[in-house]
Amino acid sequence: MDHRRLGRSGLHISEITYGNWLTHGEQVGRDSALACIRAALDAGISTFDTADVYALGAAEEVLGEALRPVRRSSVEIATKVCLPTGDGPNDRGLSRKHIMESCHASLRRLGTDYVDVYQAHRFDEKTPLDETLVALDDLVRQGKVLYLGVSEWTAGQIRQALDLAAELGLRSRIVANQPQYNMLWRVIEPEVLPLCRDEGIGQVVFQPLAQGVLTGKYRPGQPAPEGSRATSGGRAPRFIQRVLGAELLERVQRLRPLAEEAGLSMAQLAIAWVLQQDGVNSAIIGATRPEQVAENAGAAGVRLSGELLAAIDAVLGDLVDRDPAKTARMMAVKDTWSQAEA
Repeated sequence: MDHRRLGRSGLHISEITYGNWLTHGEQVGRDSALACIRAALDAGISTFDTADVYALGAAEEVLGEALRPVRRSSVEIATKVCLPTGDGPNDRGLSRKHIMESCHASLRRLGTDYVDVYQAHRFDEKTPLDETLVALDDLVRQGKVLYLGVSEWTAGQIRQALDLAAELGLRSRIVANQPQYNMLWRVIEPEVLPLCRDEGIGQVVFQPLAQGVLTGKYRPGQPAPEGSRATSGGRAPRFIQRVLGAELLERVQRLRPLAEEAGLSMAQLAIAWVLQQDGVNSAIIGATRPEQVAENAGAAGVRLSGELLAAIDAVLGDLVDRDPAKTARMMAVKDTWSQAEA
């Protein structure tokens, strides 16, 4: 497993990050979750991503239990704060109160004295940005957080935070961004990626497989496989429901021979594509079975030829979404924040 520096920071993270959204504490039981984390460690994955809102804390607890036998300095743990962790008005957002309380609760659940990367899970329009930045900076000064990050912020929001942190003379600054990014969803390319490259902010991207769509398991004209996220009821991610159209699925199937020619599975092709994009430091994978972890980890270190990258773009063509305004519309903080937005 290769490792890369996180932006211009001194922190090295594994090319593949293991994440546990919609799995630990929800879709899979404790024993399966522990087996998947052991498989990640066996594959050389050292970076693990979670959030306080995932299964309302259960995901952090499972991750903490699984990593307890591991030497703490040998792994990098990232978690997040912002989305609702309770019913109270202060159980959400990026106020000083919620940040401090959520960080301490995450540390208890994870069984650690510090997290390597602490991320603002969304931008909070209702809390003064200086309050948020000072609270995060205080956690760094206290040694409870080593590095700061954000998730699903627009380029304008990141720029605003960087400028304000400099104006306030804060020691810590944003070094990580966690956006959704894959062959189909490229809305960070026009604005977010250029800004982050200029500012030394690394990308740890989620949904490199477009929630399973890019594995090719959803076939045109056929029902979704039982047990897949598309059949998981009310918690089924909205992305899958939007893209399960015949034309897109047919295009995805045309990627199969390209993957086979490269000696890769379709999942490995999609992850390797993400890792080859300039500014991306790591891709987050999730799993319900250990064998999925081993397969996806096989994308680390793979280099795709220029001809193959061009062929992928030719296949997907006009179905690729690069509209940066969609992040702002989709991720705007609302009164009805829900766990499903995580």
